[in-house]
Amino acid sequence: MITTEDVIEAENLANSCNTLTELESAVRSFDKCPLVKTAKKIVFSDGNTKANLMIIGEAPGAEEDRIGLPFVGLAGQLLDKMLAAINCNRTNTYITNIVFWRPPGNRKPTDEEIALCYPFVNRHITLINPKILVLSGVVAAQTVLKTKLGITRLRGVWYKSKISEKIDKIDTISIFHPAFLLRQPERKRETWSDLKSIKEKLNQYN
Repeated sequence: MITTEDVIEAENLANSCNTLTELESAVRSFDKCPLVKTAKKIVFSDGNTKANLMIIGEAPGAEEDRIGLPFVGLAGQLLDKMLAAINCNRTNTYITNIVFWRPPGNRKPTDEEIALCYPFVNRHITLINPKILVLSGVVAAQTVLKTKLGITRLRGVWYKSKISEKIDKIDTISIFHPAFLLRQPERKRETWSDLKSIKEKLNQYN
């Protein structure tokens, strides 16, 4: 049973972190999320901490849980190809998820699980302070943008996200999750349009 006190504890712990090392240690020490009990590994992040581009996905899958890195399964391989199409890769991109542990059976994380993890995600974004934030899939998009709109409505639209009082608003766009594209490859055309838009925005900062 997740309580309001658990969420407040997560918020206080996350806000006490001033570096990524401190934040990762805090997430590793936080045991109030039920997913901790069923996951094999924490999946914190991958990529370049100085990157202009930060990608946030939904949750680790089986391969991510086994290896301990985000987007390393089939969906991750597709994400790498998507990034390569706009001259990006894990050396100039930073990647994480809305939750740090794999939900059993690859189900969607619950609202309670997200509520416990999001204070750390919010602090994560603040510490990275990217120029561009890409939200991959409906869970990431709805959580960060604080909306109930579906991903079909959200994808391809640029927002200025106010993540924290400590950093400026961030250019933010939502895209279909690569796992969704593996199931519905006919939606890749829309994603290509989104990727081109991301590349154009990146060019403003490079």
